Amino acid sequence: MTAQRIYDTVATDFNRVNDLIIQRLASDVPMVEKVAQHIIESGGKRLRPLLVLLASQAAGYTDDEHIKLAVVIEFLHTATLLHDDVVDTSDMRRGRSTANAQWGNAPSVLVGDFLYARSFEMMVELRNLPIMDVLSRATAVIAQGEVMQLMNVKNPDITEEQYMTVIHNKTAMLFEASSHSGALLANASEPQVQALKDYGKHLGLAFQLVDDVLDYRGDAEAMGKNVGDDLAEGKTTLPLIHAMTHSTEDDRQLIRQAIRKAGLDSLPRILGLVESSGALEYTMKKARAEAAQASDALKALPDSPYKEALELLAQVAVARVS
Repeated sequence: MTAQRIYDTVATDFNRVNDLIIQRLASDVPMVEKVAQHIIESGGKRLRPLLVLLASQAAGYTDDEHIKLAVVIEFLHTATLLHDDVVDTSDMRRGRSTANAQWGNAPSVLVGDFLYARSFEMMVELRNLPIMDVLSRATAVIAQGEVMQLMNVKNPDITEEQYMTVIHNKTAMLFEASSHSGALLANASEPQVQALKDYGKHLGLAFQLVDDVLDYRGDAEAMGKNVGDDLAEGKTTLPLIHAMTHSTEDDRQLIRQAIRKAGLDSLPRILGLVESSGALEYTMKKARAEAAQASDALKALPDSPYKEALELLAQVAVARVS
């Protein structure tokens, strides 16, 4: 119910975003529309466009361009998903076959390129240089985050500090750019622009940290992925980093070997180690701290239904794990 209240705050605008997404997916090449629509309609929550709608109006925006900006953000996000799935050789996302599993790697990469191009085309239509600056820089940071993650696959030696940098660049950066660009669109004051930028950053970190926990304590049907998928891909996430730091030498070596092999042969044992080491509680504590920082940033904004929805969103981010 709490999550639904957030969406209800911008229900009319959210429907307009969905309509514009379909409109701007139009292409003379049928494969482009088919692949793009597959992932656009695959059940995502549209959190990043939601942030644009809420942040811009929390900062007092009353015009119509926030709809277009929200679609720009969604296309950027969708392009990264298409490319991610190819890099990760994923065959499942949100409980459905990935585009690369259904049509192959080449169409997925090329349609991802189309969505990047379409998003920048729409960005130019906004005629707002500060927003173009934020989003172009964010796109570069996200790409670097993807490369950093790829370099760290099957690497059990990544530190917590390094991991936090990766998830900021790869995940939190687009949350940050969404709320930041929304504030810029509204011509908000500098303190409010900084507040909404900080809000998006901390919210994005909280969401990713909770996702890390859900990979070891989640519901496969609800998540659209299986428990242990990160380990199966050789990803050293925070629960594993913490577990290795707080385990015996033998158990530490077991985890390191599992990461290097990128397999699930030892998953039951590793799940037990992750639980017994307090790694999930530690990760959730960090997630709650990030969500609290997100909420704290909102003090710079005047009271409104949009500010309230942003506060609720920070709570929802960490409420996904009981």
